[in-house]
Amino acid sequence: MKLAKYSMGIGDRFGHQGQAQLAAFVQAAKQGLHVVPVWNKSNREHLIVHSQPAAVRHEADAAVQALRWSGGYHVDADHIGLQTVDRFLGVSDFFTIDVADFISRPASDGTVDELISSLAAIGQTPTIPGLSQPLLLTPHRIADIAGKYLVAVQEAGRVYRHIEKQKGRDNFITEVSMDETDRPQAPVDLLVILAALAHEGIPVQTIAPKFTGRFNKGVDYQGNLRQFEQEFNDDLAVVSFAVQNFALPANLKLSVHSGSDKFSIYEPIRKALIRWNAGLHLKTAGTTWLEEIAALAAAGEDGLSLTQDIYAGALARFDELCGPYASVIDIDRAALPSVQQVQTWTGACFAAAIRHVPADSRYNPSLRQLLHVGYKLAAEAGDRYTHLLDKYAQAVGEQVTDNLFTRHLCRIYPGGSAV
Repeated sequence: MKLAKYSMGIGDRFGHQGQAQLAAFVQAAKQGLHVVPVWNKSNREHLIVHSQPAAVRHEADAAVQALRWSGGYHVDADHIGLQTVDRFLGVSDFFTIDVADFISRPASDGTVDELISSLAAIGQTPTIPGLSQPLLLTPHRIADIAGKYLVAVQEAGRVYRHIEKQKGRDNFITEVSMDETDRPQAPVDLLVILAALAHEGIPVQTIAPKFTGRFNKGVDYQGNLRQFEQEFNDDLAVVSFAVQNFALPANLKLSVHSGSDKFSIYEPIRKALIRWNAGLHLKTAGTTWLEEIAALAAAGEDGLSLTQDIYAGALARFDELCGPYASVIDIDRAALPSVQQVQTWTGACFAAAIRHVPADSRYNPSLRQLLHVGYKLAAEAGDRYTHLLDKYAQAVGEQVTDNLFTRHLCRIYPGGSAV
């Protein structure tokens, strides 16, 4: 099973927007931009909203059938490990292996020596076309990098082989997530990680490194754009070199996690993809949930009332909701409006505060981030929430489609009509 050159991971917390999401890809395809949708949902998200992995497969299949989608599509068991993967095996064909808990665990001297030996063939100063500066790959440097990442790669191998035993080697797509660590990976780090993945025998088709800057949930990138652009190009150079020199799939590509709404880096990414003729996997995660509540607030008084209640609950339970996402949100609590203030808002004002339109003075990125992690409250609302999704399905669906098509697909992938 081979992942297409361009793909996008789309989350749908409550399983109501499959057709609306796919409509964006249909619209893009009509313009000649072919991107494969990958419906993704993590075990944590399933537990919070009380859903099952099979529901994601059903949603994807139903959307594809309803819209007569003839392109490829996948269902991602997002951020799984050995403890959680089994419930996804029967319904997923894309597995994002998350080894964050194993990063920085010390590796044995023997396995580090094996990795050093496997890299000897490319030399201590390998010639990597397109790299912004020379790369020094001494045994000491390899050992230092292996000390941080080798055990994590070995764990990825254990998870991969467990999946392979159940599904067969060529029947699924493997992504490895290395982005949940304390510092960005330099090109030399990525090269050693890819060498280790090859040595471990993992046919990884997409790798998610940690980039410089902050990738907060649902809001724009924060960091040095010039530095990011150089880093992204260097990573593409390393991936290209690794494919040619290690036993890795020819379609190996970078994955950008928490990639939704990172508008300021979309153009640098787009330019780099064109320069390198490279692929990309972008994960948009919970953006759809935010479009749902924005659309509900604007659609009717009952929708506004519910979204106001969700905000009040999120504010009251701030620490509980934000704790698990502390490394990927940056909320200014002083910028959050009071519950009393929000109660005076119209639906249009509430929606404008949530929607990521920086030119709108009403947009509030702190409020958007809080609601991003507050989907648990909609799950607790149960039928009250899902009934409104059904009642205002057209208005919500139009917003979901437009968000994916206009703000994401057209902006980042080569061939789209950037807006």
